[in-house]
Amino acid sequence: MSSLLPRRDLLKGLLATGLVGPVAETMAFPQPAVDAAPFSIHIFSKLLHFLNYNELAAVASDLGFDGVDLTVRPEGHVEPANVRTDLPKAVEILKKKNLSVPTITTAVTKADEPARTLLETASKQGIRYYRTGWVPYPAGQPIRESLEHFKRQFGELGKLNQQLNVVGAYQNHAGTNFGSATWDLATVLQEVNNPAMGSQYDIRHATVEGGTSWSTGLRMIAPHIRFIAIKDVVWKKVNGKWKAESVPLGQGMVDFPAYFALLKQLNVRVPISLHLEYPLGGADQGKRDITIPREKVYQAMQTDLQTLRGMLKKAALV
Repeated sequence: MSSLLPRRDLLKGLLATGLVGPVAETMAFPQPAVDAAPFSIHIFSKLLHFLNYNELAAVASDLGFDGVDLTVRPEGHVEPANVRTDLPKAVEILKKKNLSVPTITTAVTKADEPARTLLETASKQGIRYYRTGWVPYPAGQPIRESLEHFKRQFGELGKLNQQLNVVGAYQNHAGTNFGSATWDLATVLQEVNNPAMGSQYDIRHATVEGGTSWSTGLRMIAPHIRFIAIKDVVWKKVNGKWKAESVPLGQGMVDFPAYFALLKQLNVRVPISLHLEYPLGGADQGKRDITIPREKVYQAMQTDLQTLRGMLKKAALV
């Protein structure tokens, strides 16, 4: 595998894609879109699938979020089949409430025509970041061969991103899919060598997979981080088996002080997508029919938002 892309070459690549303007050579990472300030906080709209666009905009604005990370995937706020009509409508409604929409969450994993249609529509709306879908390791195939396959697959997607002036980001998600371990994702992104293809770094999932070594993986993938997801987790024994369970921010085992300190040290300054995945009557699973009063969901969102802002302030990141 080749070495990390030199800083000078990375900056040249960024300028060539038009993703950033002139920057100092000392800058190590791509900068966020103009409507997505570093560490601005965007609510992941999966939690609010029970709301229409107008209600979503009102709630996110009233609670004090900077913007919305909108689900544009099957059973999301925007169905991919309707993206040309519904995404512009959703963005317009959200922006009327002074909410930015710098990021969307998709199921895109390859550079095909449905992906082109979705990403082209997003680009026209000024959306610059999107989360990709996940891909499994092929059964029975050696890991090294799989990584070569993924390098080609996401290399092609990166080229499409460049054409459309968008940036894709693959999430490190705990489990057995590609990217779960972080190092494999970082290795492929290093080989793809395209600033339009990066990572949505998730410290919750990195903690589950990496235990106390998450910081090593973070240092490896840092040059490729385009935005981050925030949530917390604990290990809990359920029916005699240990499992990772999400909890409100600050109540789990994620070492947020160390995490934010390392982000600061590495000069990773990107937007945040706030996720709430602990039990909230089905809202946490993206359900449209929830079993608890909506106000309890909003209260949880506000509490986590305030907690996160407090953490960022203490880390001197805002």
